[in-house]
Parts: sequence; C-alpha cells; structure tokens
Amino acid sequence: MKYSFLLLLVPFVSFSQIKTKDEEIKKYVSEVSSDSLKSYIGKLVGFHTRHTLSSMDDKNQGIGAARNWVLGKFKDYAKNSGGRMEVYLQQEDIQPDGKRVDKVTILGNPIAFLKGTDPNDKRIFLISAHLDSRVTDVMNRTSFAPGANDDGSGVSAVIESARILSRSSFPASVIFVTFSGEEQSLLGSKLLADKAKKENLQIEAVLNNDMIGNAEEGETGKINNRTLRVFSEGMPYVDLDKKAMNIRNLGLENDGDSRQLARYIKEIAEEYVKGLEVKLIYRNDRFLRGGDHSSFVTQGFPSVRLTEYYENYDRQHQDIRTEHNKQYGDLPQYIDYNYLKRNVAANIAVLASLAKAPSKPEQVEVKVKELTNSTVLQWERPKSGSPVGYYVLVRETDSSLWQKKLFTKELTIKIPLSKDNYIFAVQAVNQSGNLSVPVIPAIAR
Repeated sequence: MKYSFLLLLVPFVSFSQIKTKDEEIKKYVSEVSSDSLKSYIGKLVGFHTRHTLSSMDDKNQGIGAARNWVLGKFKDYAKNSGGRMEVYLQQEDIQPDGKRVDKVTILGNPIAFLKGTDPNDKRIFLISAHLDSRVTDVMNRTSFAPGANDDGSGVSAVIESARILSRSSFPASVIFVTFSGEEQSLLGSKLLADKAKKENLQIEAVLNNDMIGNAEEGETGKINNRTLRVFSEGMPYVDLDKKAMNIRNLGLENDGDSRQLARYIKEIAEEYVKGLEVKLIYRNDRFLRGGDHSSFVTQGFPSVRLTEYYENYDRQHQDIRTEHNKQYGDLPQYIDYNYLKRNVAANIAVLASLAKAPSKPEQVEVKVKELTNSTVLQWERPKSGSPVGYYVLVRETDSSLWQKKLFTKELTIKIPLSKDNYIFAVQAVNQSGNLSVPVIPAIAR
C-alpha cells in the first residue's frame, strides 16, 4: 500500500535512512512452497475425516491421527529453533451439550510456541486455523469429510509458517495453532482464548485463516485469485458500554484494535506479496457467521479472519456426491495452489513484521488544552524494541484507510491539520523498516 507523505513544518528526517522492505522477510516470503502446501493438504485429506467427534485412537483416520500428524510436523520444525520452539497438545474433556457434542470427547489443539529472544518483550502474535472437518450433517463423524479448503488450506498456512519461521530469531513470540471443534461451535479457540485471558497473556494479534485456497465463485464461475479478504471488528467487544461514549465523542467507530490490525495487514501484505490485493471487510465475519478469531475478539484480543474472496458453497459443508453432473464436496483438486501460496506468504510477511518490530508507542495522546486548527501529539518510547523513529499516520474522517505518513525522531509533533477534519495515529519503526501497529491517541488532560 502506497502512502502520500506530508511535508510539514516539523522536525523531518529523510526516509532514505530507513529501509522500506526487510531483506529477511523478503527471504521468508520467497520460501513459501506450493508443493509443500499441496503435500500438507493431501495428508490432511487422507485422514478420511477430521470431525471433532471422530476416532481419537485410530492411527490412520480421524481427528486423533490428524492431531498427532500436526504435532509431528511442529516437532520436526522445532529442531530448527535452537530449543526455542515448544510443541504440545492443549487438551480438555468436553461434556455433551445437547447441541453439537453428544458424547464426552477430548478436545485437543496442537500448538507450537516459538519463544522470542528478548526476555523483556512479552508480546505474542498468533496464527491459527481449524483442523476439524465436516459434511452436510454437522454430527456425521464417519463419512468422508476431506476438508481440503475448509480448513485444510488454513492448516497448511499454519504448518508452512511454522516451517519457515522456526529458524527466525524474533524478539517477540509467535504461536502456531490448529484448533479442534470449530465446526462444533468454536470450542478449541474458546479453550485457548479463555486460557490466554486467565493467564493475562499479551496477545497483540490473531491471524485466523479459514478457507484461503478457493478462487472460484460457485454460482457464476468467476475467478478471483488475487484478492484476500480480511474481516475485522470496528469497535471493542469488551466493556463496550463503558467505552462507547468516548468512541462516539471522538468519532472512533472505525478504529478498534482489530480494525487497526486489519489496516496493518493490508499495508504489509501488499508491500511484500506481489500481485496480492487485501480487501478489508468492515464486519467481524461473514454475514451472520463466525470463526475462531471471534473467541479472541470476545476476550479483548485484536483478532481478524483471513479468507478467500469467493466462497464456493458447492464445496463447503457438503456430502461428497455428484448430482446433475455437478461435483459437490471439499476436494483437494479444487484448491488453487498459486493463490494459496500468495495468501500464506501474506501471513508470513505480517507475522514476521509484527514480531520484529518495536512494540507500540506508549501513552499516545493529543493535547486539547488550547483549541486551534493545529494538532499536537505526544507519546513515550515503546516498552521493547529499538525504534529509530515514529510515523504519524493521518486520514480524513471519511477515509477508511490511512492516507498520509510523516516521520519524526521526536516524541512530540505539531501538525497544521485540524482535529475536526482528520484522525491521527502513531507507530514505531526500527532500522529495518518493521512497523508496530498504529495507536490512536487518547486525550491529554
């Protein structure tokens, strides 16, 4: 995403002093392999079904075998991490609920935790997908449910990200997780989100990938293999009633943490992944539907859903069959692996950028003691990382995306633009050009 830059009467430093693309991240993006992604999805389809209520003990079929295989892949990649990647299965017994769980079952989330190199940096960035699959009847745990796209494509993104990033040395930590129980009402993601909230983990971004490999619209046959949708919540879910008055007074209905994360994803992904457009969708998820990121949204963690531009409903939640010469079902031959490769590369670029960047500026505020047509912002250094400066982002109130950027090394700035007409934010940047997520200023009293 390209910005125009303000040339204002403020302390200004040349952008040439800062790289615009990180060479390490470019390398990671180049390593994404269509062949690897195809092999992962082929293996996942081979488990016959990955239904959450399917067999736990069969070594070749069912959710238990699928979990063990993902854990095995994580353990293989952990060997590249110098001992910093911990692999484990988060488990909990789930009782029948009278809805989508009809027996006591062991819910399990395969997790790889890549610990950051800076002991003072408590930030965690999370990439996720759901491992389970289904057919038309959500309770059918025995029929062939390949789940190649829903959500083998997302799982392949998580595994490929773990493969490539396991060799990294980021100051912040990264979690790679494939959830069970998504089709049974987001059970696995709720398990982890609740744990993260209880333990006060500093999860600053959740990238949930759910169906990122289909490029064809079923009804019309249209193809879009260049656009990735990102769904994001505009306002905070937690304590909205307490925050609503301030949001309304400042006109920040479009500036919740998840929405800022979505804008960040668009900027970074389009910078590093050639030919990809990120389309921001301003709702938490598809119309009247949900995904695993919602479990984290409800706990107050910035979380988004990444998904393909078109959903083909002939291949989603369908029994495998042929009717009137039309094939139904989520089969691997319908994955567009070049499209999937771009979408996986977008995830890796964003994760690496976040984990390498300084943390967000602290105490970002706008001064309001004197009402003028200029705006004075102030902030404090991030808690972690080594910023070489800060970008002040600017957009008009009716613009959905940031329009302008201004660089400064100072901790305060006066901009000859009215607070009435513009929204501002501040982000930290390091020498390699890695950016923190922008912070909207609070009111300085």
